[in-house]
Amino acid sequence: MSQQFDVVVIGAGPGGYIAAIRAAQLGFKVACIDEWKNAKGGPAPGGTCTNVGCIPSKALLQSSEHYEQAAHHFVDHGITVEGLSIDVNKMVARKDTVVKQNNDGILYLFKKNKVTFFHGRGSFAKAAEGAYEIAVTGDKPDTLVAKHVVVATGSSARQLAGAEFDEKFILSNEGALALTETPKKLGVIGSGVIGLEMGSVWRRLGAEVTVLEAMPTFLAAVDEQVAKEAQKLFTKQGLKLQLGVKIGDIKVTKRGKATGVSVAYTDAAGAAQSLDVDKLIVSIGRVPNTQGLSAESVGLKLDERGAIVVDDDCKTNLPNVWAVGDVVRGPMLAHKAEEEGVAVAERIAGQHGHVDFNLIPWVIYTSPEIAWVGKTEQALKAEGRPYKAGSFPFIANGRARALGDTTGFVKFIADEKTDEILGVHIIGPFASELIAEACVAMAFKASAEDIARICHAHPSLSESTKEAALAVDKRTLNF
Repeated sequence: MSQQFDVVVIGAGPGGYIAAIRAAQLGFKVACIDEWKNAKGGPAPGGTCTNVGCIPSKALLQSSEHYEQAAHHFVDHGITVEGLSIDVNKMVARKDTVVKQNNDGILYLFKKNKVTFFHGRGSFAKAAEGAYEIAVTGDKPDTLVAKHVVVATGSSARQLAGAEFDEKFILSNEGALALTETPKKLGVIGSGVIGLEMGSVWRRLGAEVTVLEAMPTFLAAVDEQVAKEAQKLFTKQGLKLQLGVKIGDIKVTKRGKATGVSVAYTDAAGAAQSLDVDKLIVSIGRVPNTQGLSAESVGLKLDERGAIVVDDDCKTNLPNVWAVGDVVRGPMLAHKAEEEGVAVAERIAGQHGHVDFNLIPWVIYTSPEIAWVGKTEQALKAEGRPYKAGSFPFIANGRARALGDTTGFVKFIADEKTDEILGVHIIGPFASELIAEACVAMAFKASAEDIARICHAHPSLSESTKEAALAVDKRTLNF
């Protein structure tokens, strides 16, 4: 006997579990299906973000940052550390604990909001009159029927042809987060968010890290001024960045008693090169998870990438079937998925859910952190839109000096005539937190002058956002 629901959500990542909870809060009878398993085979909702993405990577980044501070910067504060060592297994165990706490938190929220959770894989079985039949496969197979279906199946790491992930030597984000010792030499293909964050973790712990990037420019999606500063700082830290390369054969090889990976590539000058490493992280993007969804059984339309085709409201080509997050168009970001999840639940309820794709912040959690929202200077130049820009360095910020981290700057870009903020770009300490002010300001169509006239606490890093806003009009208070 099938179980009846108003809304069934397939996938319990950031988009899925948020959509399920919001729909339940709006009075619907809701089920959420997810197949992630923890080490003991139990449910582990939260998707890639919680299990092998955002959360565990931040846990490792924090641990490695503590280690680097103790090794190189505590002495500046008069703190001497003798016999410093790192227990990688304990660090990874802490990461696993943080992940489990988040898994358990989601299960608690499901229970609190009366969302029925099914542990297994969800897929379309058939379309019924005014509803859809969803099959649940796993330890306890089941059949659900729902009027509305929200697909939130996320994405998985893109594999490089001829170098499939074995998660022992050729690693995706999942393998990179599960290393139990620091490799002496680590290779990273791709200088995107995942590659830089994981490269930073293991570089801090002593690995010699080489990043191979096919693009001729570093962080091409980032504001050019920020990208140049980041490249300079990462190089100074010891990351070896090689741009404009063409990857050739990748082979797992034996070197004496040790096993490693050999990467043949052509450098930017056209010369043949070879890189031998202990481990290789391949970080060349992600692909939507639609295999196993049985989209064809109901005629759900996919694009050439395998993503579900949706309109601006996350509606698919099928009535009452919605899709959110990494499995649809747009940036593959957890908070973007969450916003879409809330909006879809509200649209199902007849409300007017809203997502502004122009105001979705981006963050790279390296050291220094990089964060931005809105337009880059190069994008505005390409559009031919008149603008004015101003920046302020953290080296002139009293709180940054006290923290001992004065790298980077805050940059504001505003419309030349109206002074409306068009973009804010930050590289430096706590950029991930500071960018929120810019998001709020831009959501309310604030001008750079509005930020400049708002009182900011002293001393604080946020004073640099005020100063950058002032600098748009070539002014400064020189804190």
